[in-house]
Amino acid sequence: MRKLILPLLVLALAAPSFSAAQSPRRGDDSDRQDEAAAKKKRDSEWGNRQAPLPALRNAGPCPFVKVLYDAARYIEFEEGREASAAVGYTGEIQGISAGCEYKDSDPIQVRMEVLFELGKGPQATGDSKTYSYWVAVTDRNRAVIAKEHFSLPVDFGGKERVYKTEQINRIVIPRAAMTTSGAHFEVLIGFDVTPQMAQFNRDGKRFRVNVAGTPATTQ
Repeated sequence: MRKLILPLLVLALAAPSFSAAQSPRRGDDSDRQDEAAAKKKRDSEWGNRQAPLPALRNAGPCPFVKVLYDAARYIEFEEGREASAAVGYTGEIQGISAGCEYKDSDPIQVRMEVLFELGKGPQATGDSKTYSYWVAVTDRNRAVIAKEHFSLPVDFGGKERVYKTEQINRIVIPRAAMTTSGAHFEVLIGFDVTPQMAQFNRDGKRFRVNVAGTPATTQ
């Protein structure tokens, strides 16, 4: 279980401005009745339920969660040779399941479940490997607000390829105001890769090692 809490600098983000239509002023009794009805409806909708995050109703959309393309795959090459026979350990982020929760002026809480596929190539030196990956929150296609690195130890157990699921709970994103929605933010994930690995991914190349251990061709 992983936890990532953002620094309070997110509070400096500007909230979008909007104007609401002005309703004709009514009597105090009518106002109190409206407030009581609104509170009853809000309590009925939110309450204190401990439902899974994807099922919760939020004050707005969730942050967009995605894998950074350049860091979506991890492929080690012996002596930098881009050849299937030179592949050591490999990794690929196969999928993400995410949900969020926020209401009123509360911060946004994001939960992620990430599926990794890890493999051994012809040049793998052992039956275990500790990978490294990161999770970052950005101000939607602009600046990185926070970034944290995590270790992913893997024991292959004699297999050429294994799958592992990581849960990252409570990514907490403070909001500047009630009007700041999750659409202002983006949550990214990727492997720690070298510049060569990033360029390899960027070029759309890939090597995969099959279960029998025979190198596959480049796609």
